[in-house]
Amino acid sequence: MYELLKQEGRAKRGVFHTVHGDIQTPVFMNVGTVAAIKGAVSTEDLEQIKCQVELSNTYHLHVRTGDKLIREVGGLHKFMSWNRPILTDSGGFQVFSLAGLRKIKEEGVYFHSHIDGAKIFMGPEESMQIQSNLGSTIAMAFDECPPALAERKYVEDSVARTTRWLERCKNEMQRLNGLEDTVNRHQMLFGINQGAIYTDIRIDHAKRISELDLDGYAVGGLAVGETHEEMYHVLDETVPYLPVNKPIYLMGVGTPANILEGVERGIDFFDCVYPSRNGRHGHVYTNQGKINLFNQKYEKDMRPIEEGCGCPTCRRYSRAYIRHLLKAKEMLGMRLCVLHNLYFYNTMMEEIRDALDAGNFASYKEEKLYSMGQINREKEMEK
Repeated sequence: MYELLKQEGRAKRGVFHTVHGDIQTPVFMNVGTVAAIKGAVSTEDLEQIKCQVELSNTYHLHVRTGDKLIREVGGLHKFMSWNRPILTDSGGFQVFSLAGLRKIKEEGVYFHSHIDGAKIFMGPEESMQIQSNLGSTIAMAFDECPPALAERKYVEDSVARTTRWLERCKNEMQRLNGLEDTVNRHQMLFGINQGAIYTDIRIDHAKRISELDLDGYAVGGLAVGETHEEMYHVLDETVPYLPVNKPIYLMGVGTPANILEGVERGIDFFDCVYPSRNGRHGHVYTNQGKINLFNQKYEKDMRPIEEGCGCPTCRRYSRAYIRHLLKAKEMLGMRLCVLHNLYFYNTMMEEIRDALDAGNFASYKEEKLYSMGQINREKEMEK
């Protein structure tokens, strides 16, 4: 259940009550595709770096290790030794990202596994069954994510099918949650709004799926080819037609600036691979902008990545040492960067919640964007 505590303009401050604990929102979900964050980040690490929600991928866990095995050992929480909330995406994004390996039909999607080429079929019922086997806190509805710049007729047909699939997801989840041996009988379902950059299709779809009274709603199909301005316009137009008393999740979007802009437009949940992916390449976030630790100027820099940062990396290690590890291709270097970046994101969300509590989110957002953008402008001048 979602409890709306406060609003500042469209920005929302809330708490989402789940069977695996409360989620303070706005929140950034830490992406652990195959039940682990890439970069050798452990469950204990996640607890240390203030992670509230871990996100895993339905398709990837289905094709490797297998959801049935995970069900046998007690579900994903027990498997990865994590007792806080988990969100599983539905496999729908792979309908987009594995375009060369799939065929979409009314009943669902026929895949060839990206690992061994084996044939896979996934429809709404199969996606719900896999996610039920995993026992996640929140399951995502199975949808198609059309390319942002797809032709209108394609998008209209795709969105209509996604709506039909959502109704099938809801019915199947109700059936699964009613079974005695289901891993998590309190599993929640979020529906996904689609429509590419056609705001009238988005709005109509938002109205339709809102009638289903789901546990939450996501805005999908963004950050897949459109500009930031187009993305913000879609949010401006669409979010007001989704229920204000339910959590709203912006899928796969997540530079710090994107998050601040999203919160301002009424978004509660975010996820993105940026902090972990960038960290593995030596790119780390600070309140003065992003820095690349491979740069030679950090060779003898004995300062932490960011002065005053409370993350496990900054409390102990220097830029010079981390750079050495990265240059030596030592896994510890990647791990330390990923830990810092996820801590940075989780701390920023904490600051956003504090600013909303205090009623000064607008000024916090302006100051944060200015401080992070200022260093970028200086860098441009250095080039």
